Amino acid sequence: MELYQLKTFVAIAQEGSLTRAAERVFTSAPAVSAQLKALEDELGVKLFERTPRGMSLTQPGEGLLAEAQRTLEAAARMRSTAEQIRGMAQGVVRFGTVADPTTLRLGDALVKLAERHPQVTLQLSQGLSYETMQAVQRGELDCAFALSDSEEAEGLSLHRLGRVELAVAVPRRMAEAHPDLSLAQVASLPWVGTPPSCILRAHVDQLFAAAGREFRQGATSDSETTTRSMVASGIGAGLLRRAHAEQAERNGELAIWPGWRSHTWVCWVSPAGRQPPAVAAVREAVLESWA
Repeated sequence: MELYQLKTFVAIAQEGSLTRAAERVFTSAPAVSAQLKALEDELGVKLFERTPRGMSLTQPGEGLLAEAQRTLEAAARMRSTAEQIRGMAQGVVRFGTVADPTTLRLGDALVKLAERHPQVTLQLSQGLSYETMQAVQRGELDCAFALSDSEEAEGLSLHRLGRVELAVAVPRRMAEAHPDLSLAQVASLPWVGTPPSCILRAHVDQLFAAAGREFRQGATSDSETTTRSMVASGIGAGLLRRAHAEQAERNGELAIWPGWRSHTWVCWVSPAGRQPPAVAAVREAVLESWA
């Protein structure tokens, strides 16, 4: 028994005519007649009587019509489910992150993703922005958050999510001893630097260039929390997100030097071009969290 035979059976029953049924299933009347005979032979019952008014269901035919319709409906549901599965986002997404989860609104994005696409699993990897972007370029990560001043990168798609204000933080004792620090004096202080692969390093270099000096690497930190702690302990000045620096200043840990401001951007990063459904699902959740 084939589904097309059941479709023909239902079409004949509803149209009452072999010719009209043939038009409905896009075939010829002889083909419809042959399909009906094959179905009757397999079932062992006569389904229709030929009358002057057309094809009329027999009593067994009336009993089997509902079963045929249910079978066709079940087949349609199965096809629909298969289509949903084919288009469903699923699999492991290698996702790079920078900074802290709260700043990235990662928690909200993860909740949205879990609700809508439970078959997508994230494999999180934290690193510095330049290194993370390079990992996406090399195919080692599927997508990432990154801090970037640029809107373009070779082979990548960058979508700006939000602006991040930056501030120069200095040890509190230094600020109290020298309340009117000039740019030159700030550049002369000991500094807690960042690795060259950190976006903040580019802003430190710009600050020193404005002072007519070249930044010399000394104490180094690869995380904002560590930089904040080192500045608070008096090791030297450092660059922090302004919101992070303001919180530390309110806590009495350090002071913000008012003579300089800059900013960068939190960006969503993925390979250029069409994305797999699982990566597209992550992107949708992230962009909605930042909307």
